[in-house]
Amino acid sequence: MLQLYNESVTSRLLLGTAQYPSPSILADSVRASKAEIVTVSLRRESGQHRAGQDFWSLIKELGVKILPNTAGCHSVREAVTTAQMAREVFGTSWIKLEVIGEHDTLQPDPFGLVEAARILCDDGFEVFPYMNDDLIVAEKLLDAGCKILMPWGAPIGSGRGLNNPYALRTMRAHFPDIPLIVDAGIGTPSHAAAAMELGFDAVLLNTAVAKAGDPAAMAHAFALAVEAGRIASHADPIEARDMAVPSTPVIGKAFF
Repeated sequence: MLQLYNESVTSRLLLGTAQYPSPSILADSVRASKAEIVTVSLRRESGQHRAGQDFWSLIKELGVKILPNTAGCHSVREAVTTAQMAREVFGTSWIKLEVIGEHDTLQPDPFGLVEAARILCDDGFEVFPYMNDDLIVAEKLLDAGCKILMPWGAPIGSGRGLNNPYALRTMRAHFPDIPLIVDAGIGTPSHAAAAMELGFDAVLLNTAVAKAGDPAAMAHAFALAVEAGRIASHADPIEARDMAVPSTPVIGKAFF
């Protein structure tokens, strides 16, 4: 079981709900992924538009845990206000905190992120911070009150996978007891498996499923990949070597 604040879940795949071709495909994809947690932007919920109400009804019918996010926020004030509104709308103290600092890469602003995290943690939120793979930022987020870290694999929506496996491996080693979730940049199931093989606790993704030719099939593939990576991590994989090592023993071989 994966423990996230005071909640326990079985699935280690968290799924975003944006960009799907239709509500029915979104529903099929969530079911195929077996995800128990989905991220939702406050911008998708509207008390004045029927589409927003229908979307919210669909999410409720899926029976999943909601992780609201502050997607699109570029300042501390904007992120904090959005989080407070999301708590009222969705009835949860969980928040995926995003404070974007760079437009092209959507890289998080580490200074604004830490400041917003401290404000929200002091206000009773349970913060899931979207961050880069910097150890100092990680330490400051934990000091601010976060109990989960969510480093990116690569820029949001890029599908590049794990840009810096060394940094991610180092973060895992530095924080062995903190739940770590790779968030953003995952493009294929092999990327998700690689993240889990590094010892991460879960993977969060959206675009790789939503924009696939068959989102539900891709969601199922990711579910299998996350499970396989988790099992492989605990099976103690062999280390990579520069030289070949024969799998068939040479002891006892006949020589002429």
